[in-house]
Amino acid sequence: MKLPRLYPIADQASLDARGISLREFAREMAQVGLGVLQYRDKLGSDEQVMEAARQIAAEFIGTDCLLIMNDRPELARELLWGVHVGQEDESPDRVRQLLGECSCVIGVSTHNAAQILAADTGSADYVAIGPVFATATKADAESVVGLEGVRLARALTRKPLVAIGGITQANAASVIAAGADSVAVIGALLAPDQTPGQLARKLLSELQRL
Repeated sequence: MKLPRLYPIADQASLDARGISLREFAREMAQVGLGVLQYRDKLGSDEQVMEAARQIAAEFIGTDCLLIMNDRPELARELLWGVHVGQEDESPDRVRQLLGECSCVIGVSTHNAAQILAADTGSADYVAIGPVFATATKADAESVVGLEGVRLARALTRKPLVAIGGITQANAASVIAAGADSVAVIGALLAPDQTPGQLARKLLSELQRL
């Protein structure tokens, strides 16, 4: 598979903290014409997450955007979304079993060489590495891996590589140069003086020049 250069994450906690509605965020991302979007809500009930997912899906009707659920493979299977899991979630192999006949995309977060190698040989379709830089959008973030961590991950897997953690318009180019195929962003699309759509367009423009 091939992932787009820009991989936005709609993090419910971050949106709530800034008073941005999920539906509006999704609408702006759809208008930008993004190729992938992940929804993450670590606190909501299954019912709340399903309702939020339906709101997102409604904004992307008629597009070919890949929608991905953070964890909750049972919900992703019902929605026919992809699934992204962390090291504390179900393993990609277990997620593949839970998805059954659904050929949904599976991604997995990694933070060191052992995890990258495990992801490379497992059921994940793509590998995420991070946090590349310090981040404030994940309270239990792992230690920063830096650009060297991205280079290491690129050397250890041929699967599509997504870099995440503290990535901004200012440093995105360096992350791609280090070997990432795609950059996942949360905070880079949330600022008080610009809309998420405006920020996404600027970042996408920067990445498309690479």
